[in-house]
Amino acid sequence: MTVLMIVDAANVVGSVPDGWWRDRRGAAERLRDRLARRGGEEEIVLVVEGAARGVESVPGVRVDAAPGSGDDRIVELAAAHADRDCVVVTADRALRERVAAYGARCVGPRTVRPEGG
Repeated sequence: MTVLMIVDAANVVGSVPDGWWRDRRGAAERLRDRLARRGGEEEIVLVVEGAARGVESVPGVRVDAAPGSGDDRIVELAAAHADRDCVVVTADRALRERVAAYGARCVGPRTVRPEGG
């Protein structure tokens, strides 16, 4: 079974001060497109919230629009897939602790977004 990679869009986008706050949806779309180009074997779910909720899925990346808190949705996904190899991409310490309870591994934003990009 392939690895499930759940990406905390708000946290990853916010990890580089490149003006993302002026266009949150556009920043989430750029992250989605970067993830789609990875070409890896993982199943990628990009969790968006707030102004980024209108971002559409593309081949290779399923976008999941959180109805409320993005963190809560990520925890729900980790819990629902506790039987799989699951990696959550976030630097949020509290979120890392919450998903670890379901066996998810965590990696930082640089895994999918190199410094400055």
